[in-house]
This record gives sequence, structure tokens and C-alpha cells, in this order.
Amino acid sequence: MRIAIVALLAAACSSPAPKETPQNPAVKEAPAESYQKSVDDNARKMLDEGRKVFRFETFGSEAFFGGQLRLHEVIAGEKHGGIGKGVTPRDALGLGLRVDFGSIPASLGDVIKAHTLSFDDPENTIALLKHDAVVGVKATFDGDRMTTMGITCAFCHSTTDDNFGKGIGRRLDGWPNRDLDVGKIVSLAPNLKPISELLQVDIDTVKKVLLSWGPGKFDAELNIDGKAFRPDGKPAATLLPAAFGLAGVNLHTYSGWGSVTYWNAYVANNEMYGQGVFFDPRLDDAAKFPVAARAKFGHHRHAGAEDLITSKLAALHFYQLAIPPPSPPKDSYDENAAKRGGEIFASKARCATCHVPPLYVEPGWPMHTAEEIGIDDFQAKRSPDGRYRTTPLRGLFVRAKGGFYHDGRFATLADVVDHYDRHFKLGLMQPEKADLVEFLKSL
Repeated sequence: MRIAIVALLAAACSSPAPKETPQNPAVKEAPAESYQKSVDDNARKMLDEGRKVFRFETFGSEAFFGGQLRLHEVIAGEKHGGIGKGVTPRDALGLGLRVDFGSIPASLGDVIKAHTLSFDDPENTIALLKHDAVVGVKATFDGDRMTTMGITCAFCHSTTDDNFGKGIGRRLDGWPNRDLDVGKIVSLAPNLKPISELLQVDIDTVKKVLLSWGPGKFDAELNIDGKAFRPDGKPAATLLPAAFGLAGVNLHTYSGWGSVTYWNAYVANNEMYGQGVFFDPRLDDAAKFPVAARAKFGHHRHAGAEDLITSKLAALHFYQLAIPPPSPPKDSYDENAAKRGGEIFASKARCATCHVPPLYVEPGWPMHTAEEIGIDDFQAKRSPDGRYRTTPLRGLFVRAKGGFYHDGRFATLADVVDHYDRHFKLGLMQPEKADLVEFLKSL
């Protein structure tokens, strides 16, 4: 039998190919070598376009932040066609805004390096905005008059290396800005009526809620469910998440609403109030998402207006997946202890059950009930699935400010380890806990 099979295969191999070989007709037009080049060219193009979108694309959010809230008027000040004294560079840095030194012209950069720039003159904020140097804020000018403004992805998800001063340096895309006081910035707007009408509360309540968030936090569900505070009275806002290390990660956000590109579309349309198309009938659930159902956020479409979002999503997604998690400084942890901690992570502590190396998140559907991880379900219930996502762990050192977990409830990594030791009854000894912390710091 075996001899017969071999003989058959040999005969087949020696037979001439049929004259008319079935073939994809496109192959003649796109041979393998040129097709591979098109792949490489496309990758470079997507990377460049995605970076520009992440840093500078407002998606038409000027209509909301400038046209409705009139936030640009406060920034510009009366001298430049706005209201009040204007926002000085010191004010802006105090609110957690960042200045990209790489966007500043040499003449202005020399003044900053010489420490002769006045940080108390709103005129200098105008100059920085004209050069797109205020990270995540894009202003439009008619001469020296600021006519409107919008925000970009970098507003919340970029910071600077502070090489030229606190809040002034080179961009660090994907790093969450844990100093940015989003609520306080929005509360400065002259017209908060659009928000009060959406939530069906008075303006004083809107301001109270916005000012409750504090630096590094934002409530992405407030405008869909109207829940400003937790049952224990604490603000419902969560920590700004990282936008790096997302390659290979399935669901995005603390409670796993959808993929990375889903959340990009969601935020561009329903958080930045951009001009595009968004569809998610889950938001029609009036019991769970009363505000979103009322406002039809699950059926976002500007009638007759140009879609300024959808065409940008592919490149934005590509760029985000290209941003690697940053490596912690070597002097920020004990290497020997981290090595021991890695062994504990994978064995006695059982961390790798969910935080699977090297992604340090579960491949597939990484969702868990509140009971499984030993916390309350308030934030989980604000999402469609009612669960929490396993958070990728790489680059933890960047997210240390403000605490850990979605709301910063654990101030330190030691607190996180203690929590799981109690919840899962792991029986970790104190030296083992210390080593485990060093390993987490090394990721």
C-alpha cells in the first residue's frame, strides 16, 4: 500500500502542469515582490497618518468646545476677543496641560531655555497655541483673535518628558496625563448649558460634578447614564488609561466596552462631540443608559454634514497599536528581587492565570465579574457586559500616580498585592509580597 502511494506521488510530481493553470487574475498585475512593497509602504503611511491624527485631529470637536461651550473665550481673554484676563502659561500648566517643546520655534524655545519667558502673560499662551505646542489643544485664529478650539486624543493620552521644566518637554504619546484636570478645565467654560440640558440638571450641579473629578480623572459614562457619584458618595470618575501597549489586546477600557477602534469611534463621537458616524444599539437601553437613549448616542450621524471621523479611524488604530509600553528605569526596581517576584507571579501568586505573559492580559475575552476580583460592581454595571477587563500590566510605572485599578482605590502596588492575597487566600509571606511588587515595577 505504501509503495503504491509513493509511486502515485512520484507520477504526479513528474506530470507537466496543465496549460491553463487556475490563477487569481490579480496576481499578474501585483506580483509578490511589488505587493510586499505596497504592504511596507502602507504601513509607513498609516503610521505617519495615525500619529498626526492622534496628536492633531479634532474630529470637528470645535463645534462643541468652541461653538457651544465657548471655552476658547476664557483661554483667549478679553484682549484677544474673549472674556476675562485670559489663561496664562502658569494657569495652563497648573491645570495639567502640557507644552510640546518640539513644536516651539527656535526663537521662543531659546527664551524658555533662558528662563526669560513670562509665564504670567496670556499673550504667551496664545503664542504656544498658534504653534500647536499645547498638547491636545488645537486653536483656530483669525489674525491674533482666537475664533474656536477643539481637542485631540493627545489631550488625555499624552504627556511630556519635562526636560525643559515641569510640563514642558518632548511628547510621550500614549502616556496618560495624570496631572490633567479635565473637569476643572471644562468648568471654566462660559456656557455649560449644553451639558446641563443633556443631563437635565442645573449648572451649579454640573460644576460640582466637574470639580469633583480631580487631576488625572474623567467620567466617560456620565453623559450616558447620568451617575455622577458612587453609592458611597465618592466621584464616579475613573483614572485616565494608557493608550500604549495595546497590540494584541482585545477589549479596551476598564470595563471592556469594545475593541480599541470601537472605543476610538465612541470617544470621537460621544465624548469629544466630533462630527461622524457611530452605531451601538446597546445605548438604546433607557434603563441602563437613560441619557444616551434620550440623546440617541447609539445612532450618531450628522445629517447632511461631512463625516470627519470614520476615515481617520484606521490610521489612528494602527498608530496606537504601534506604541510600545515604556520600559521602567533600571534604577527604579531591584532586579534580583524582580526575578524572584517573576517566579512568584507565575506560581504561588497565580497572577499569570489572568495576566498571561508576554501580553500580561488574557488572550480572548478578558472579562471578569466584580465578585471574581473582590471589588464592588459599580463601574462594571455602567458598561454593557457588567464586568471588568483584565488590565494589561506593562508600563505600570507610568500609571503609578493616582493609584491603581480603574478608580485609584489602591494607592500602591503593595496594596494591590495585599488585596489579592486576602481575596484568593494565597498565603504570601511578606518577603514574597515585596519581591512580587518589584517584579510588577519591572514590567
